[in-house]
Amino acid sequence: MARLFKRGEERKSLWDRIRDVAFMDATTAMKGLDQGSLEKLEELLLASDFGVKATLRLVDHVEELNRRGKARTERDFLQAVEGEVRAILRAGETHEELHFAPEGQLTVYLMVGVNGVGKTTTTGKLAHWLRMRGHKVMLAAADTFRAGAIEQLRLWAERAGVEFVGAQAGADPASVAFDAIEAAQSRGIDVLLIDTAGRLHTQGDLMAELHKVERVVARKVEGAPHETLLVLDATVGQNAVSQTRTFRDMLKLSGLVLAKLDSSARGGIVVALKEEFGIPVKLVGTGEGIDAIEPFDAAHFAREVLEA
Repeated sequence: MARLFKRGEERKSLWDRIRDVAFMDATTAMKGLDQGSLEKLEELLLASDFGVKATLRLVDHVEELNRRGKARTERDFLQAVEGEVRAILRAGETHEELHFAPEGQLTVYLMVGVNGVGKTTTTGKLAHWLRMRGHKVMLAAADTFRAGAIEQLRLWAERAGVEFVGAQAGADPASVAFDAIEAAQSRGIDVLLIDTAGRLHTQGDLMAELHKVERVVARKVEGAPHETLLVLDATVGQNAVSQTRTFRDMLKLSGLVLAKLDSSARGGIVVALKEEFGIPVKLVGTGEGIDAIEPFDAAHFAREVLEA
């Protein structure tokens, strides 16, 4: 993975801020972390979007190591925090790689998310990423709700060099998905990406409509959808938790995609989501270019999030 986070020279990294509160004076190396340092560590992690569950787990882990005399030096402390972050990211469902149908069969991905998270842009980037790896890809515009969404996805298909299936504005999204699958199968497509309407996670009728799309895809293609990917804006912090909870309750989410992780995001949200739901992060957005998307790597991220 490339460097995930951009940080100005004037801003300290998370690790520098943790080190400042944990090793404020020379007595720490002799006596270990005091309660005040642990509380400040907790505050720092919460402010960095690690969430309550992950923060308490990390602080408890550090406190236990400190009690046993195993987190006295800066190096020990860094390895303890990084190691526990890595353990959280590798717990539960750990299949970070994208799932594909057996060779010769159509793979179908559903792309879902709320309004404004960059879902259509992410879908276009993923189409390009797949095509560059030898797949024959099609984009389907099942977002018939938002004005301009169909044309936006058409432009992304042209830019990514992949095929496209659209519909009239206001058409039934489930019917669009059905027709797109037939078109993909007739054209020998490997991977079909279905871009669904961005919707607020509080809009029950639209969420039910999305569930209908999922059911139609499952009936039409065995094993589909092979991925249902929830696209999240990494800069919204803890709002991503409530979004994930609602979509998870409605759909069988297989993975998360963190868009805008390279910008002003506090990377702790990735840890918070994994600790809360166990759903793996599969892809991350690393910039604005069409090739600025890549698979998630837990070990790399565990190092990067502390340096950001």
